[in-house]
Amino acid sequence: MERVIHTPEGVRDIYGGECARKRVLLKKLHKVFVSYGYEDIETPTFEYFDVFSREIGTIPSKDLYKFFDREGDTLVLRPDFTPSVARAASRHFIEEGQRQTVRLCYQGNTFLNSSSYQGRPREVTEMGVEMMGDASADSDAEVLAMMIDLLKAAGLEDFQVSVGQVDFFKSLLEEAAMPSETVEELRELISIKNHFGVEECVRRQDLSPELTAVFSEMPHFFGSMEILGKAKTMTRNAKALAAIERLEEIYRILEMYGCSQYITFDLGMLSKYRYYTGIIMQAFTYGTGQPILKGGRYNQLLGYFGKNCPSIGFTLVMEHLMNALDRQGIEVPLTWKTEVIAYGEEDRRAAIERAVSLRREGKHVVLQKRGTTL
Repeated sequence: MERVIHTPEGVRDIYGGECARKRVLLKKLHKVFVSYGYEDIETPTFEYFDVFSREIGTIPSKDLYKFFDREGDTLVLRPDFTPSVARAASRHFIEEGQRQTVRLCYQGNTFLNSSSYQGRPREVTEMGVEMMGDASADSDAEVLAMMIDLLKAAGLEDFQVSVGQVDFFKSLLEEAAMPSETVEELRELISIKNHFGVEECVRRQDLSPELTAVFSEMPHFFGSMEILGKAKTMTRNAKALAAIERLEEIYRILEMYGCSQYITFDLGMLSKYRYYTGIIMQAFTYGTGQPILKGGRYNQLLGYFGKNCPSIGFTLVMEHLMNALDRQGIEVPLTWKTEVIAYGEEDRRAAIERAVSLRREGKHVVLQKRGTTL
């Protein structure tokens, strides 16, 4: 039988310069998290299936790596950090009625059992943050500002952060009272900006002229602050209007941070993660078709783990970021240079002593005996 020496489909080895650049980037980006007062947390690589169940609204079961422990319980490799951190925070950090905000950051790998899932490999490295205990627009704006600082720290200059509001769509759905299968169809059509499909879908429903018009326009609700003003003129739904006003407040705060120029709005952006309850965001740049950063507000997720707590967070996919940097020709400068000390029998002691001394200074040193090869 032929010996298998290659990796399984959807995963790969990372080595050499690519691995070095990745390590440098992870360290540099982590400094941004720390500068905002976030503390590190590590969660298990695998969890009980219930942590990522359909009830929560995360990854579909068919896309999870599932296996059993000795007791027969179903375990999964984590596909998404947010439910894991929410579970851990509900146990170790959150107390009912507390007013202190919890800020946590993480990094590690996630796993999806589908090689074609949004064009991403089966294993990727992610890093991100979760802020728990603050329901204000100020916390929304802080997280968005940190996203922008993170992309700048990576070396990107030309990027855009797209911000949506799932409460806007949900409020209109409550008013429309459409069948669940129609809701799913409409959600998909709006997400892919299929204007004609959306028009056809809502035309088949017995909706008011106002609802028909606003649903039909949702694929076009994309752009600057003017889009929010237009959306407000097309509905009298109080919850939908409150969702738009929240976005306007967030934008005013981002102007104080000096980073509003990176923000666009997209009311037709509807995440596949159903645990989001407020703003959602994605960051895009040239060189990758996938968002580098994505996240949102999830005020009800921790309630699933027994602790009600408003929360917001985002995650960065390192593979997407590195692809973008590479295709834009942006260098990730390594912070060290390796020195090679060649020696022979006669000067072995001197070479070793020099190598020891340099390593104590934090230098990278390779000892190479003359005449040896790999």
